[in-house]
Amino acid sequence: MKRKELLTKIFARGYIALLLLLMYLPILVLVVFSFTDTTNLFTWDTFTFDLYVRLFENEEIMTAVGNTLLLALISSLVAAALGTFAAIGVHELGKKGKRAYEFANNIPVVNPEIVISLSLIIMFVFLGNYVFNGFEKSFWTLLCGHLVLTTPFVYLSVKPKILQMDPALYEAALDLGCTPAQAMRKVTYPAILPGVLSGFMLAFTLSLDDFIITAFLTGPGLLSGAESIQTISTYVQSVIKKRPLPPEMRALCTIILLVVVIVVFSIFFLNRKERVKKRKGRTYIHG
Repeated sequence: MKRKELLTKIFARGYIALLLLLMYLPILVLVVFSFTDTTNLFTWDTFTFDLYVRLFENEEIMTAVGNTLLLALISSLVAAALGTFAAIGVHELGKKGKRAYEFANNIPVVNPEIVISLSLIIMFVFLGNYVFNGFEKSFWTLLCGHLVLTTPFVYLSVKPKILQMDPALYEAALDLGCTPAQAMRKVTYPAILPGVLSGFMLAFTLSLDDFIITAFLTGPGLLSGAESIQTISTYVQSVIKKRPLPPEMRALCTIILLVVVIVVFSIFFLNRKERVKKRKGRTYIHG
C-alpha cells in the first residue's frame, strides 16, 4: 500500500513538473535570448543589452505599446465605474430583476469575441446609416468594444463583495445622520474596494491582451494620430504577414513578464501581510 502511494505521489509530482516545464521553458528561452542580438533563436551571439536599447528607439513598437497601455487604462477605469455602479444597482433589485440582469451580464462573458465584434460592427453601421451621417471607425468604437468585453467581468468581481457586506452598516450610517451619498462613500465603497480593484486589474488585463475586437473596431486616434490605432497584438499580426518579428519584441516580452511577476508578488505579499495582521488581531482579542 505504501509503495502504491509512493508511486502515485512520484507520478503526480512528475506530471506537475512536466506541465510547468512545458509552460515556462519557452518563456525562459525568450528571456535568455533577449540578451543577445541574433535574429535566430537558439543561436547565441554575445551577451548584450542592444535589443533593449533598440526597443525604445523603435517608433512603431513604442507607439503600439503606448496605444495599448492608454486604451487598457481608459477602458478599465470606465469599466470599473460602470461595473461597480451596476453591481450596486442590481443588488437593490428584486429577484426577477437580478436574474434578468445577471443572465444578460453573463452572455458577453461566455460569448466568443468574434460574435461581439461582428454585432458591434453591425450596430455601428446601422447607427451611422440611419441615425448619424455615415459611419467611421475611431477610438470611440474601439473603446465601446473593450467596454462590452470588460465591464461584465468587473460586475462579477464586485458582486461577491457586496453580498459579503453587512447591510446593517449602511442603514446605521443613515441613522447616524449620513446622506445616502455619504453612506455610500464612507461605508459601501470601502467595503467593496477589493472587488473593484480586482475587477479593474482583470479588465486591464483583458483589454491589454485583446486582439479580435481591436482588429475589427480600430480606427484613428491615440498615439497613432490619423492612422488606425495599432496595439501590440495588432502590430504583431501586421508584421508577421510581411516579415519576421523584429528581435526587439523579445526584449518587450521580457519587460512585460518582469512587470507581471512584480505585480503578482506584490499582491501575494500584501495579502500575506493582511492575513498576518488579522491573525495577530484575533490573537490579541482572545488574549
